[in-house]
Amino acid sequence: MLSREVNERITRTGPGTPVGEAMRRYWIPALLTEEIPAPDSPPVRVGILGEKLVAFRNTNGSVGLVAENCPHRGASLFFGRNEEAGIRCVYHGWKFDTSGSCVDMPNEPPESNFKSKVKVAAYPTVEAGGVVWAYMGPADKRPPDPAYEWARLPKGHSFCSKTYEECNYLQSMEGGIDSSHSSFLHRTLSATEGSGAGSFGATGYRAKATAPKLVVLRTDYGYTYASIRHIKDEEKNFVRAYQFIMPFQQMRAYDGFNGKKSVHGHMWVPIDDEHCWVYNWMYHMDGSAMSPEDVHTEEAFFGRAPEHMVPGTYRLIRNKDNDFMIDREAQRTVSYTGIEGVNTQDMAVQEGMGPIYDRTKEHLGSADLAIITARRLLLDAAKDVEEGRDPQGTGDSGYFVRAAEMVMPEGTNWYEAMKAELVAKL
Repeated sequence: MLSREVNERITRTGPGTPVGEAMRRYWIPALLTEEIPAPDSPPVRVGILGEKLVAFRNTNGSVGLVAENCPHRGASLFFGRNEEAGIRCVYHGWKFDTSGSCVDMPNEPPESNFKSKVKVAAYPTVEAGGVVWAYMGPADKRPPDPAYEWARLPKGHSFCSKTYEECNYLQSMEGGIDSSHSSFLHRTLSATEGSGAGSFGATGYRAKATAPKLVVLRTDYGYTYASIRHIKDEEKNFVRAYQFIMPFQQMRAYDGFNGKKSVHGHMWVPIDDEHCWVYNWMYHMDGSAMSPEDVHTEEAFFGRAPEHMVPGTYRLIRNKDNDFMIDREAQRTVSYTGIEGVNTQDMAVQEGMGPIYDRTKEHLGSADLAIITARRLLLDAAKDVEEGRDPQGTGDSGYFVRAAEMVMPEGTNWYEAMKAELVAKL
């Protein structure tokens, strides 16, 4: 368990908070490219780390990310006119470029130089992997631009979506890096669904071995961790080797559909202390193109395809307001939860903890090693920034790893067997 003071420290990410200041040293997903698809398209509200921002793609195609409130009298720039390479406040016409500089102040006399003295807070952005990334830290500490394997593939060879979650980022992230929960939360009750590594069914490896052994290996970008399930009747081990990349990204291997092995992952980005965005990315291990049909099949399996969203939003139709449409008869006969969609099941338990869970009440076991280690890394990063050091994982080493899974004979050294597969190939 955590003390109340430590729980406060690790869950708060707004400006000036220790973990919030540490997170500002990394590239943060701000929004999807699809949200601002074309030059001079409508601005979009963006919430990150407790800050209210507005994103816009200017006439030249560059993306600006600025504070929502105009520095004149505080009007929202969300209502602004995105035109002629800048965003113009509709209250008095003040116009700002992507760097935040005021380039026009039409309600002041022509001879005035006041505009040269005014800026709106702005953050640099880059686009990669269908995501607009923002850097919110000191300019002289800017890390290498994001170039994860999935993010450097050509358009159409990787995919990224996002979902809105109504809880603190940490309990969402901890759900994602928890290996043993898939033996329960995501299990189906069908004995005919399939068996082996990829199945959530009653005869799959997750059902056969519900108490995986966890091993965590610290790295300079975070850690590699393995979930080792002993399949007694086959005298084999099913090993999934994940990557946790600071401050909030997980990579995992996945058999995929249509015979394509793939790598999937999540990034859990704080909007504020009680809400977060979950970015969900995927790509094929061989780097091949992903057809829209394949993408839709996978997104639908996880319960986050467009038809699962409230129209015009990234919020699931199955949400806490309707108890995620839990079906108690299905819970008895079809699945462990009676809730449709793998990610919907995750959200049900994560949001069900409340906006910020009180970790003074928890009791962690050996299955929670990855969670314990992630907390230590985040707290260490916060301390490093407070004491003037660079936090762990701000280099580029995390850009060159991937996840893997393998079934191997009992007694095999899992790391030696999988080491080559944990290196990016594309």
